[in-house]
Amino acid sequence: MEKKNIDWSNLGFGYISTEKRYVSDYKNGAWDEGVLTEDATVTLSECAGVLQYAQTVFEGLKAYTTEDGHIVVFRPDLNASRLADSAKRLEMPVVPEEKFLDAVTQVVKANAAYVPPYGTGATLYIRPYIFGTNAVIGVKPASEYQFRVFATPVGPYFKGGAKPLTLCVSDFDRAAPHGTGHIKAGLNYAMSLHAIVTAHANGYDENMYLDSATRTKVEETGGANFLFVTKDNKIVTPHSDTILPSITRRSLMYVAQHYLGLEVEEREVYFDEVKDFAECGLCGTAAVISPVGKIVNHGEEICFPSGMEKMGPTTQKLYDTLTGIQMGRIEAPEGWIRVVE
Repeated sequence: MEKKNIDWSNLGFGYISTEKRYVSDYKNGAWDEGVLTEDATVTLSECAGVLQYAQTVFEGLKAYTTEDGHIVVFRPDLNASRLADSAKRLEMPVVPEEKFLDAVTQVVKANAAYVPPYGTGATLYIRPYIFGTNAVIGVKPASEYQFRVFATPVGPYFKGGAKPLTLCVSDFDRAAPHGTGHIKAGLNYAMSLHAIVTAHANGYDENMYLDSATRTKVEETGGANFLFVTKDNKIVTPHSDTILPSITRRSLMYVAQHYLGLEVEEREVYFDEVKDFAECGLCGTAAVISPVGKIVNHGEEICFPSGMEKMGPTTQKLYDTLTGIQMGRIEAPEGWIRVVE
């Protein structure tokens, strides 16, 4: 299979239309069989539930070319489970796990020519999503939905690669207690757009959101979980019911404990203790781990000992081990890698 003529090493994190995507409709209480199509357009009623009341949830995962030439997907069963949790929270129909996995597999196979070659640093990003399609004018759940999956080749999420980021403590709240911060709903990301545009305008790479109830505890950024390294080399990640349960973060914590022999802890992390950590990183599907060099809280700077030039040593080991597992250089735990072809 011949790959597309794309400058893989210089890809940004943007949308490139590929040849096939998957579409399935939900009507009369059931999902149809679903098909692959070349049509990248979506036609909707002007009164569609997704347009009126933001009834949409989504996922993000990646396909990779491994060292031995296979195309694989990383832990898609967890994406299926998280999409189901998101759908339930917004009163949307759940896509069964087998249907989800089959759709992802079909899309990756159909777009195999767009899966970047091994060693380029690029991947095939996969976006499954569900949205309400029928006309809804009263405030209530839609009765008809569409489940779609498309794929696009991408480079690193942050253009600077492993260069440490500068964050600011946001004046905005990301999620309310008992709200929707723990699910991957489009509405959560819509409310973060003003905050990230403001951060960029002020010269920062990302926001650090604190808990909205007390504004004393670290939550996450707009699109990634935090991971800290203590000065005695313990891995600490914030725990909160309003944090999205990142698959990458959970994988990194497992890698830290079972591959690197490090002590790990998921707990409430107070902002006051951030200054005492040795390293800080942002972890998520898109970025894997991006190191943080500095956090600014209204003029007060917290500079991590790992510095502004490169990843800290422990963060680097975590990154190298997880990407080694994803790329087939290191043996994966059972069930983590789904071979597509």
